[in-house]
Amino acid sequence: MVGHEYPSHPEWVRTWAQMDCDVATFQHSPTFEHSADAFDGKRSRLYCYSPEMLERYEDHQPIAELAVHLGIGEQEPQATTGDDLVWLGRIDSDKAPHLAARAAQLLGRRIRIIGPIFDKSYVHAHEHLLGADHVELTGELGGPAKIAALQAGSVFVYTYARNYIEAGAAVFGETLRAGTPIAALSWREGTCADAATCDQTGVVAVADPAEDDESTAHRLAEAIVQAEELEHSTVQEIGQQRFHPLRHFEALTSAQC
Repeated sequence: MVGHEYPSHPEWVRTWAQMDCDVATFQHSPTFEHSADAFDGKRSRLYCYSPEMLERYEDHQPIAELAVHLGIGEQEPQATTGDDLVWLGRIDSDKAPHLAARAAQLLGRRIRIIGPIFDKSYVHAHEHLLGADHVELTGELGGPAKIAALQAGSVFVYTYARNYIEAGAAVFGETLRAGTPIAALSWREGTCADAATCDQTGVVAVADPAEDDESTAHRLAEAIVQAEELEHSTVQEIGQQRFHPLRHFEALTSAQC
């Protein structure tokens, strides 16, 4: 099991040719260009998270599979119904947390935004939202603190920018395993949000990219209200089945054609 770029490196391929093994690669980038013969769909296999990613890499015979991440100390306790909204990721224009902040503001709700600031100019440009009283910028969390923060949310709010393509977000599995329903913003059908959730675990609001941020935030706010009606214990049960590390490992190491 290797990083997405290795099967296209000639030096690495020569070494692999001497080994009696398969190779499984998960596509974590929406833009990396593989060599034409990197994958045969059998002994060398490429796995993609969403229908959108399967379409982008269709020349390499990709196989649909969710990504599962489980870090040290991140085993989830029993789900509980949280209070505030929560958002997690890197804070920059690609991830667009200002849309989550505005949706929370429209609902009169507090939101915790968890993650490192990657772009200070982005934060400054949206300071009226990201610096508002209803927003808590928590910083980066890991281990038990991250899981506790996810479980403390009544709804996890997922956003990204109109021109960004999410190859396979770890946060979907982490959130659903923790038992927190998801309200996701999307700009088209067949994204990671669609692949990760179902009608018992989340609500995906599909916005028109031509819409302005205000209209989009209203659409996301409606999804938050709907997601809040979902049962946390059911979310966790489904999440821990769909995003089970052993099931994921077995899927990637089993020959498929």
